[in-house]
Amino acid sequence: MPEYRRILLDGAVTETVREGEELVARDGRRVKADEAHHLPPVVPSKIIAVHLNHRSRVEEFRTTLPPAPTYFHKPTSSLNAHRGAVVRPEGCKWLNYEGEVAIVIGRTCRNVSPGEAGEYIAGYTVANDFGLHDFRDTDAGSMLRVKGSDTLCPLGPGLVTGWDFRGKHLRTYVNGEVVQDGSTDEMTWDMHYLVADIARTITLYPGDVLLSGTPANSRPVRPGDLVEVEVEGLGRLANRIVTGPAAIRADVGAQPSESEEVLSTALGGDWEFRGIRPPRRG
Repeated sequence: MPEYRRILLDGAVTETVREGEELVARDGRRVKADEAHHLPPVVPSKIIAVHLNHRSRVEEFRTTLPPAPTYFHKPTSSLNAHRGAVVRPEGCKWLNYEGEVAIVIGRTCRNVSPGEAGEYIAGYTVANDFGLHDFRDTDAGSMLRVKGSDTLCPLGPGLVTGWDFRGKHLRTYVNGEVVQDGSTDEMTWDMHYLVADIARTITLYPGDVLLSGTPANSRPVRPGDLVEVEVEGLGRLANRIVTGPAAIRADVGAQPSESEEVLSTALGGDWEFRGIRPPRRG
């Protein structure tokens, strides 16, 4: 399966194809994949994410799914890349990872059936749909700052074409330890359904990204942690958590909070029922 990566090579944005452990530019220049400065593999006009899709995540929150999927939007300014730093702002504590598969649109898509949707998909990449839950009380369900703050949408390392999404394992690691272990087979709505659903009323353009949901066990991470998401056949996306250089401004807007809603989401939905005390996070 071909894999395409966008990198910064000799100061210029360059599209490459992976050949083993090397990335090859169209002009023949080669660079080792482990040494390349990666960029997001695509440049979307929009990023759309499904709220809940994996059965294990639904069970973790002790809830039920609606008859059809619901979504939120991540601004393109949240984009990040393989090995990019994910910033947890000073004064915030509840930054959670969410390992996912990202769908990348290949051609303009509008009003297609699930059976036709695959023809409009360019390929897939790995995503980490980070959430800054300190702002969960203030966005009235939009998730704008929770999921849309800068650096909170790493994608990569590359765009893989010809990948069959069925029966693929997804794992998230924090400092080398497995923290999420799921499969695309536990998705209630598959990739083709999601594309067709959105495209009923929203035109999807080449490069647009749809995030397909995360399995159970999204939990908080802190500065210094290395978070990696590995999807069978798509590769391994790695990002380090860092502290932002400044605190959230206090002279405007709602401030980070720590309500039961924040804790319940950050710690898995049923922490209060399991007698778990919120951890002290540095």
